Amino acid sequence: MPLTEAGIYAAALRLIDADGVEALTMRRLATELDANPMSLYYHVPNKEAVMRGVTRMVGAQFRTVAPEGAAWQERIRLLATDLRALAHRHPQLMAYSITQQPDFIQADDPFWTALIAIVEAAGVPRSEVPEIAAMMVAVVMGVLAAELNGSLHRWSTLKPPSENAGEDGDGDGPRDPDAADVAPEGPGQDHMFRLVTDTLITGLEGRLTAERAGRGTGP
Repeated sequence: MPLTEAGIYAAALRLIDADGVEALTMRRLATELDANPMSLYYHVPNKEAVMRGVTRMVGAQFRTVAPEGAAWQERIRLLATDLRALAHRHPQLMAYSITQQPDFIQADDPFWTALIAIVEAAGVPRSEVPEIAAMMVAVVMGVLAAELNGSLHRWSTLKPPSENAGEDGDGDGPRDPDAADVAPEGPGQDHMFRLVTDTLITGLEGRLTAERAGRGTGP
């Protein structure tokens, strides 16, 4: 079968899903495709180009469908949930893309265009739509990155200092620095992600309410 960019990206994604981004090399990719390594360079110049292509391919798969007439708040929740589902289908790629590829999201990406439409529907002034959308993306992507690498769970189980020592600052004895600071269990990741989306929605609602009140009380 002749080599194509789409076939190269699909094979690269299989390798990344199985063994991580670090395991992907042009030589291993050629082996996966049963091709001469040099033949890959007729289609992609290097591994970085392959990663960009794979990321764009996966990003194009993003789809979210909101019920007709759904409020913007519900549309935000669905959008964020569907993005999270995509991240968990390809956790190795998404963790790399979020943290290592500044151009991970493009203007024509399905996720970005859907988010822009939702922010506009919420009533955000047109001049502020890009920056509000960018802030929301930054928060959601940051949380996803922390979830994928385990940091979010770790942080959510850290005990408050008051639980590690008495009110006078003295504990009952020597403590294990690893065991004493972390509770045995914490909130589930689904709960944490819902908390993030609800916080974003509440913040935007508050901002919009304050702006409307300001316009109604004078210049």
